[in-house]
Amino acid sequence: MVVLAASIITKSGKVLVSRAFVGMSRIRIEGLLAAFPKLVGTGKQHTYIETENVRYVYQPIESLYLLLVTNKQSNILEDLDTLRTFSKIVLEYALSLEEEGICRAAFELIFAFDEVITLGHKENVTVAQVKQYCEMESHEERLHKLVMQSKINETKDVMKRKASEIDKSKIDKNRGDKGGLMSLNSMGSGRIDGGFSSEMSISSTGSGSAFGLSTDMDSFSSKSKGRPPASATAPPKGLGMQLGKTQRTNQFLESLKAEGEVILEDVRPSASQSTQSRSAAPPPTDPVTLTVEEKLNVILKRDGGVNNFDVQGTLSLQILNQEDGLIQVQIETRGNPDILFKTHPNINKELFSNENILGLKDPSRPFPTGQSGEGVGLLKWRMQSVDESVVPLTINCWPSVSGNETYVSIEYEASSMFELQNVVILVPLPALREAPSVRQIDGEWRYDSRNSILEWSILLIDNSNRSGSMEFVVPPADSSTFFPISVRFSAANTFSDLKVANILPLRGGPSPKFSQRTLLSTENYQVV
Repeated sequence: MVVLAASIITKSGKVLVSRAFVGMSRIRIEGLLAAFPKLVGTGKQHTYIETENVRYVYQPIESLYLLLVTNKQSNILEDLDTLRTFSKIVLEYALSLEEEGICRAAFELIFAFDEVITLGHKENVTVAQVKQYCEMESHEERLHKLVMQSKINETKDVMKRKASEIDKSKIDKNRGDKGGLMSLNSMGSGRIDGGFSSEMSISSTGSGSAFGLSTDMDSFSSKSKGRPPASATAPPKGLGMQLGKTQRTNQFLESLKAEGEVILEDVRPSASQSTQSRSAAPPPTDPVTLTVEEKLNVILKRDGGVNNFDVQGTLSLQILNQEDGLIQVQIETRGNPDILFKTHPNINKELFSNENILGLKDPSRPFPTGQSGEGVGLLKWRMQSVDESVVPLTINCWPSVSGNETYVSIEYEASSMFELQNVVILVPLPALREAPSVRQIDGEWRYDSRNSILEWSILLIDNSNRSGSMEFVVPPADSSTFFPISVRFSAANTFSDLKVANILPLRGGPSPKFSQRTLLSTENYQVV
């Protein structure tokens, strides 16, 4: 079998797409295509016509003809099979089976024809393979880009934290300069003499201070109690400019609302409201507070399996009063061999490995105190695995094209180990003019038209809803369009199941009252 050319023409003889596969002149091809409408006639049922030199194998597609020109020695059965392959390709690439839709997809069709026929002979390929070859799609490349983007996002977060720390240190320094006599009195009052922070700052020259706390922070905490900063009573400046800026901002928001965007109202809080918002995460009220936090970095494969599973945990300590600083912390763990624990350099490693007690190498030094900040890091751990059974939440996405619509079914399955809170599943969609048609959902949904993302929200996943599903319909789209799927959630228990058993005072007497906070959250959780 030798295919000389493949074409799509109208019934009037207008050529929309044409591709020659062997050395034929343009005049020769145009002559063959011009003769075809006269040979077809009307009322004929067969799908091929033979002339003295060539054979026309054709298929009507609404008001068009899909036409193959072959030599007379070719096998008619192979010709018909090749014609069916070409018809599937036309249905895959053409936006519509009309003249305008074919013309818009002309270049894509020509490239696809080249993948089917090589030097006049048919290649043993499927429509899916042709599409993959034309798109040059690579799963490894997409995965590499996802990993690189994850690293970039992590670096940006580190940069933001560093910038925030620098700004905070500048503000602290400015307030310290304005503190005047009150700062000198608090520094000379003996509050930090013999304290853990000042001693460790002197002994660890060049590293700043133990656990990242310095005497400047202690002096600032004492200065802040003396008198409020001057800026708290300063009169507002530039009120007219602020009103003008607010008016322009409101006009811009109104224009976005008119375009159908969902705008979350951002009202500038008053002084009392801002104080309440800062206390959204309640400050510690007990003398000793320990926080157990784990962050998940997970990349799951869309066809099942785990590509990356990484849990990083920390145990931090926060003490309100300096007299409670001379303590040791006794903890309990499940003894999971997959979890590797690392203590802070100033913690007695032998004491921890033998008795699960976290105490300083020098027991005469107290832990630093403070009412703000994230506390002192005592212990870190990490867990890595490729076992899919440890994954707290798996997502399955099943897109299927039917006619001019794509039906997408998504289901989640949650592990019985955790009760997941504030679950949000973000599904990327093709660019749509309108929101997708959601046929069924367990939970709530919202369409982010600006980023073309469907947000599926479940407030709580517990034993009553360990599995759930959602089904929606969008215009025809490739299955890779709906990936990667991103997931966010939190939980009140962790993989390490670390618990604080007791607080041991080193000076004797009763143990100070303590509380434990536990949080599991996602840092990067995707299905690719």
